[in-house]
Amino acid sequence: MGSQISLLDTSIHPLLICSTSFVAILLFLKIKTIKQHFFRLCIAMILSALSFSLGHLYADRALDIRLANRITHIQDLDAIIYVDQISQISNSIENVDLSTTKSKQKVWVLNQGAEPVQWLAYLNENQAQILKLGHYYQIQGQAKPAHSYAVDGVFDQEKWFIQENISATFTIHQIIEIDENELNYSKFIRQQQHWISKFKLGIEQKRLDFRTLINAGKYQNQGLMLALLTGDESLLSKKQQDQFKRLGISHLLAISGPHVLIFASLVIAVFSAMINRFYAQIYLKIPKQYLILLPFCCAVWIYTAFVGFEIPAIRTLLTVLITATLLLTKQSIQPLKTLLISASLLLLYDPFSILSAAFWLSYGACFILLRIYQTIQKKSFTEQVSVKNQIYTAAKVLIESQWKVFIALMPLVILIFKQVSWVAPISNLFAIPLIGAVVVPVDIVAAMLSFFSDSLASFTFHLVDFSLSILMSGLDHIDQYTHAHLTWFAFNIWTIVCFFIGIFILFLPKGVVPKFWAVLCFLQIFLPVKKQHPFEMTILDVGQGQAVFLELASKNIMIDTGGYYDEEKFSVGEQIIVPYLMRQGISKIDQLILSHLDQDHSGAFDKMVKSIKINEIYSSEYRDKFSPEQFKYCYAGQKWQYDQVKIEILHPDKNSLSNASIDRNENSCVVYIQVLDAKVYQNFLIMGDAGWDSEYQILEKYPDLKVDVLVLGHHGSQHSSSYDFLAKLKPKLAIASAGYNNRYHHPTPIVIERLKALNIPFISTIEQGSIHFVQERRGEMKLYKYRDTLKWLKR
Repeated sequence: MGSQISLLDTSIHPLLICSTSFVAILLFLKIKTIKQHFFRLCIAMILSALSFSLGHLYADRALDIRLANRITHIQDLDAIIYVDQISQISNSIENVDLSTTKSKQKVWVLNQGAEPVQWLAYLNENQAQILKLGHYYQIQGQAKPAHSYAVDGVFDQEKWFIQENISATFTIHQIIEIDENELNYSKFIRQQQHWISKFKLGIEQKRLDFRTLINAGKYQNQGLMLALLTGDESLLSKKQQDQFKRLGISHLLAISGPHVLIFASLVIAVFSAMINRFYAQIYLKIPKQYLILLPFCCAVWIYTAFVGFEIPAIRTLLTVLITATLLLTKQSIQPLKTLLISASLLLLYDPFSILSAAFWLSYGACFILLRIYQTIQKKSFTEQVSVKNQIYTAAKVLIESQWKVFIALMPLVILIFKQVSWVAPISNLFAIPLIGAVVVPVDIVAAMLSFFSDSLASFTFHLVDFSLSILMSGLDHIDQYTHAHLTWFAFNIWTIVCFFIGIFILFLPKGVVPKFWAVLCFLQIFLPVKKQHPFEMTILDVGQGQAVFLELASKNIMIDTGGYYDEEKFSVGEQIIVPYLMRQGISKIDQLILSHLDQDHSGAFDKMVKSIKINEIYSSEYRDKFSPEQFKYCYAGQKWQYDQVKIEILHPDKNSLSNASIDRNENSCVVYIQVLDAKVYQNFLIMGDAGWDSEYQILEKYPDLKVDVLVLGHHGSQHSSSYDFLAKLKPKLAIASAGYNNRYHHPTPIVIERLKALNIPFISTIEQGSIHFVQERRGEMKLYKYRDTLKWLKR
């Protein structure tokens, strides 16, 4: 979804699709009569290609519809909204006070398009108390489009907005409640008065009631209680979330299939007890397994709605419905086919599920568990097994399933998160039985009791709290004694593919493929990665800052690291630089050149150095955080040559380094790169934050300087990139590394006007994301823009 595939055009005539589908169906019907393996293979390939083409067209059409609803620029406006979902509270404290916590909330906006669209509203504590479920409001404020750090391997916020069907964010300044009778949106209002909409609204209100109830109880583990009951993490502290990530058990905080099945089983137990008590003779007319099918499916659907239709819950709902249909029609149940059918139905219902990590991890885990179940099923057991042996078998299955799921999902986890927790099997082995067998069932019982007796519900919630205290105590010990942490993996995409194929071969039944082939696949992990190109340079999209990565045939060099104004609040080092390098298979930087020590050029260093080994550091200023053995001053005249790539420092002069701490910008290290055998773009000049004075000195010292690509000084500030400097160099391309909607308004209009007057092409990381130069085999330097790779990133 979102990828540009030239062979597939959304304008393909429907008649062609229908005719091709008809031919494919005929081929499929005849496939059993064709004995020749070659023709059967050809037919299978045709069907696969057709399925892929139709699937891509279907997903692409759905994506185009959502993209059409997005706002594209910042604007102040009035909006008419309807509230039908509870807010999501984000917090970083241990005990949450809902009256003093900021939140965000999805709302329907009625007057910003032909059809209502969803926006994500940011609320302070007073605004959150004003907005009520089922009410209409007129709001005033500022709407903004989603804007991601467009970097390979980094969390894509714009993709998340598309997946969640959010068209914009909105910062509210004023709220006025409106009576629905005063509105002219009769179609939407009628839809909300339908029983299904009212049922969903009632579910949301009940979720809010449980949040209020559990928060009022002041339980020690109230955040976990609420998350395990409804999937709402509003009361969960950041400390607990981080601990669950370190231990590799974050998936337990999400509502999964077992939660839904536990609730449905409890409902059926009560239902069966009532039938046995009052009308047992009905079993003479309807077998028990058929009688409980409808209430069981209804219970699954109700709880799936109650937890907000999370993907694992929907997967369970679809699987249950498919299984129930097969039972009623007396068809054989094949678990793997059932799982694949449920995935297909989910993607037909919501094609954007394919973008979610939960989709892949959920179905991946189910596939592995099915393989484990099939292995167990093949083993023969005597009819009479002692309790001791049953316990032993259950423990063995639990341990086996944990390490198999951990290993099997590792390539997928590395691909999505680039990090793995090695203690995850131990943590899951301890947490899953306690949560699945004790905490969740008792939590659900407490919630059901709250409808009848507050005192019984409170007592039962305290039992849940006590059980969670035992759980957290055990997890604290695992965390402490195993020194749990997330380990980064520097695997590029091809290494991950080889890793995945190797594991897939290991999990295939014996005799299908020789296991030796898996060993060959795993060898790729330990072999050094061969560089595909002699020169690659990427100007990373790090927001309002600068970070440039050079990947040469024999060296990895970085110029600046970028940095957020508060790296503890959001770390460019941890969230952008390290994930990007890991995705490229890079765990070591041979040479780091920090142009100067301003936060937006070097702030990410502290977090980055924890995960990336750095051999040499060059800068115009020394800091205690640098190791003396690594550090060297950078100054004009320093030169390095690696094969056909020359790197030279043009500024500052060595005798002016004593002023670097006083005037950092004008003492920025200016880096000049020459790719001697390149075509089109051969000479690159990276200015740091150097201004007019530095530009004058460079022109005076290097009057014949040739520049093809100029990375503008100070992110395109009006006090850099003077007219004379630009006119003298006349680069083929100018680039500004700056942040979207930054408070400095970089790159400034005056600099853009200078470039236009001189007919110098200009691009920026704001509009293009990461900007990538690659020297191809014949020496031609190709330019790639990351925002061109996916539809939702295009500007």
